[in-house]
Formats: sequence, structure tokens, C-alpha cells
Amino acid sequence: MTAELSREEIARYSRHLIMPEVTIEGQRKLKNGSVLLVGAGGLGSPAALYLAAAGVGRLGILDFDVVDESNLQRQILHDTSWIGKPKLESAKARLNGLNPHVAVETHPTALDSSNALQIMAGYDVILDGTDNFETRYLTNDACYLLKKPNVYGSIFRFEGQASVFWPDRGPCYRCLYPEPPPPGLVPSCAEGGVLGILPGVVGGIQATEALKILLGIGEPLVGRLLLYDALAMRFEELKLRRDPKCPLCGENPTIKELQDYAAFCGVGRGEEVEAVEEIGAADLKRRIDQGDALEVIDVREPHEFAIAKIPGTRLIPLGTLNEHLHELDTAKTYVVHCKSGARSAKAIGQLRRVGFKRLLNLKGGILAWSKEVDPSVPTY
Repeated sequence: MTAELSREEIARYSRHLIMPEVTIEGQRKLKNGSVLLVGAGGLGSPAALYLAAAGVGRLGILDFDVVDESNLQRQILHDTSWIGKPKLESAKARLNGLNPHVAVETHPTALDSSNALQIMAGYDVILDGTDNFETRYLTNDACYLLKKPNVYGSIFRFEGQASVFWPDRGPCYRCLYPEPPPPGLVPSCAEGGVLGILPGVVGGIQATEALKILLGIGEPLVGRLLLYDALAMRFEELKLRRDPKCPLCGENPTIKELQDYAAFCGVGRGEEVEAVEEIGAADLKRRIDQGDALEVIDVREPHEFAIAKIPGTRLIPLGTLNEHLHELDTAKTYVVHCKSGARSAKAIGQLRRVGFKRLLNLKGGILAWSKEVDPSVPTY
């Protein structure tokens, strides 16, 4: 049954209704349509706002995180008053205030192989606003099995990309990226940073594609990868073709059901995340205070060191570690740290392979030091 537009909705969407590509019939399609946003972060924020404003009748949002102060530089769905509270509550309040004619459904959970098909089945379009490879492959595979269009976007520093992976109409995400990169090779936005406005551009493109799909108009980004370089202010387009050997959408598919995506992406495996002996921030402070013979090495970048540092530490950026090996002593005890612990674990792996044995990784990195030892040290 097609839902009719109320008098209030006709006034609200009047700039749509006078467009011959939309008209009142198209607006009814939007009202009867539904989109699931996987993630209420950088990409999900602008996408959700524009989809709600446009009058998509039902918006599902899946997220299990809370609003952090560092989110507010780019995640415009949330504001300062919501810090420490669930993103889903913030998102629902904001979207209900923006457009009370839209039903906002919340899914406070992590997407995994046990729930993806059930959650996604109830929506017309899936918008991927995730920031990790496990969930991207999971979203891709679930969309293919359900025959749902997957509106994909990703961002990093000054660059973004977007595409639409629509089963039986074009290639899938696995055709573009057959294998995930090794763990630790591609930094997250938390490690590498992102220009605050970048997700606004890419998330807006994703919302545009979702609206076009629901309206049945225009040329969606199927078989095309749109690349955006904010520094050069340049868009480029790459043609994508279905890989006949793709295990999901190829000629002889081998993937018939959802997998263990953490295992597929190597999470918890590989030298970058090999087991290392850790030391807590409070314990490190105690040992420093009592004069233990140890040296603290910071493997972050110089611009991070300028933001926050642990007093008395030595800066050796991870990328230059091999150049400084001759300055280090295998007989000494070194505590290695970075922002949160991942890069320092990788540095310890490098040091181990050349004979260093007395190595400790600062658990939680400088963020833990700020939280547990010295709150005057800024977090970022």
C-alpha cells in the first residue's frame, strides 16, 4: 500500500515536487522507501541528515558506540551535549527533530555473520558507512546474498571514494578488493587522521546515490569508482568490471553464506599484532618514579609528539626505526609507545627480529597515560 503525502509533507518537500524527475509520485516512493545506515559516524552523519531531510520514510541506523569528543570534528549528527552517550540516541533525537515524518529505527549492536541478513532484509538500500575491512566485506556479502544495493564509501585523510555495488547489475566490493590488506598496513582514521569536511562530501554522495536508487532515476555509480582528492579538489572515475573469478559474484562462486570476517581479514593474526609483553601506564609511572633502568621510546610522528608527550621519552617515528637501530642497546629495557598501542606493537616486532629482547609495550599508549596517570596530557 502506497502511503500518501500529508498537507504538511507537501509543503515540506515542495522543492522536490516541482522537479519533473521527482514529482509527487517520486516523493511517495521516498516515503515508502527505507535505508539502513551501517554506522552513525563520519559518513553516516551527513547521509542520515540528508536522507531524513529528503523524506525517506524509514531510516535504520546500526551502531554500538558512544559519542566521543574527538568525533565532533566531523560527525555532525552529534553535538557536545551527547558526549559519553550512545550515538544511536543522539542520532534519533537529531533526525526526529529534523523531520518528524521519518521513522528512525535503531539497531544497538555490532554487525556480524549471525545478524546481518536478518537486519538488512527489512531495508531497500544499504549504506555502508563503516571504517573497517571486516564489516565492509560482511556488508558486501550480505547485500549480494539478499540482492540489495550496497552504497559504499570510504575516507582517509584528504581522500575519499564511493561506488554502488548492486547485485546482478555490476561488480561487488570483492571485485575491487579481492583480499583485505594485512592487519596494520592501512591506518585507521584514528591513527592517520581525516579532514573534518571530507566525510560530508563522500557521505553526501552516498545519500545522493541512495535517493536515486529509491526514485529509480539517473545513472547510479554501478561499475564505477568515484575518487575524490580534497587537496587537489579533483574528482576522478575508474571503471569497474565484474571479476569472473570473484568467489561471490563470479562465474563459479564459492561463497554461498556469510563467513568469519575477523578471520578472513586476519584480525588478531600476523606480525603486526603478534603477542607482546605489555606494561600498564600506572605501573610504568611507578617504575619511572623508583628509578628503574628503562628508556621510553615514542614511535609516533613528530606532529603527534608536538600535541602530547610523556616527559623524558625519546621520539623515533616508526618509519625511521631501522635507521636508529645502531643508537639502541640490546642490553637495555625499552618501553615502546604510540597513541593507543598498535604501532608500538609493530615496532617491538621489528626490534625483536634484530635481537632486542627486553621490550615492553605501553598498554593503551599515550591515551592510557593521559587517562590513568596525567590528565594534563592532551588526548587526540
